[in-house]
Amino acid sequence: MMTEPAALIVDFHNHFYPEGYLRELNSGDGYARVLTDSHGREIIEYTGDYNVVVGPHIQLEDRIKAMDKCGIDLQVLSLTTPGVERETPERGLKLARLANDGFGSICEKYPDRFRALAALPLQDPSYSVDELDRAIRDLGLKGVMLFSNANGKPLDSKELLPIYEKAVKLDVPLFIHPTSPINSQAMEDYRLVPVIGFTVDTSLALLRLVFSGILERLPNLKLVVAHTGGVFPYLRGRIEIGYNAYPECRVNIPRPPSEYFRRNVWVDTVCYDEDVLMSTYAFLGSDRILLGTDFPHQISDMEKAVGRVSSLQIVEKEKENILGGNSSRLLKL
Repeated sequence: MMTEPAALIVDFHNHFYPEGYLRELNSGDGYARVLTDSHGREIIEYTGDYNVVVGPHIQLEDRIKAMDKCGIDLQVLSLTTPGVERETPERGLKLARLANDGFGSICEKYPDRFRALAALPLQDPSYSVDELDRAIRDLGLKGVMLFSNANGKPLDSKELLPIYEKAVKLDVPLFIHPTSPINSQAMEDYRLVPVIGFTVDTSLALLRLVFSGILERLPNLKLVVAHTGGVFPYLRGRIEIGYNAYPECRVNIPRPPSEYFRRNVWVDTVCYDEDVLMSTYAFLGSDRILLGTDFPHQISDMEKAVGRVSSLQIVEKEKENILGGNSSRLLKL
């Protein structure tokens, strides 16, 4: 009697700095600065926040050891802040190509452990469309990571529409990940940018994509939204009643926001709270939730990520979907 193979456990949300990207960033000619702090740590600093670079950000061997320890079979690598979209268009394209080339090489060398999402220079949509096509067709990347705003412009800006149309044509998902919020002046103390600002900006990006009518126009556009949708899980009732109460919400969409959320949106598990996960499960179902860890950032939680899903009071098949089945289907692994 044959037994089914064990389900693949896939971490959709985690981050890596490819060598070529980091070397170019370290040249010091652009938006972000690479420096060493008083503790001897390498820091990437940019407006609104900074990242502490640790081993698994740049060392695949360290990363694979951590994956094995935490029971994760495969990671979907993506860039993280500061990204490329706040540079000049030419430098942004150069950084994106270096990052994507690096991701492509990693996936080719470690096909059983890694897939990756492309970086795009959103400050120039024509560059982005061409690089998206190259990254998917030539490098074999599996989707795109977009930041929650394009150098201060919201993601529903009309000039970005060709990127979404190209993603639909290629049938690849867009992962919306936060960056420094459009307005972060009141968040600059106490590290409130990553604590609250990131989640607010992520949900703002999602709501603008819905209410602008982009998801109505492109019904096959696939969005994955970081950090369990940001603040969306807590606001979905208010969003729905707002649609019914305010005519401004109904200008571009003929159906309630919840229909677009359930049709076009997946979220990851990076909320660090089982109650929030269960509430999101009740709304979206098990087929729209993807395991994520945010590894190896300071605020990541890879050690408990798999266990948190495994302990949910849902059937085993649904746990398997969240732990890897949904990512495998979405990315055609």
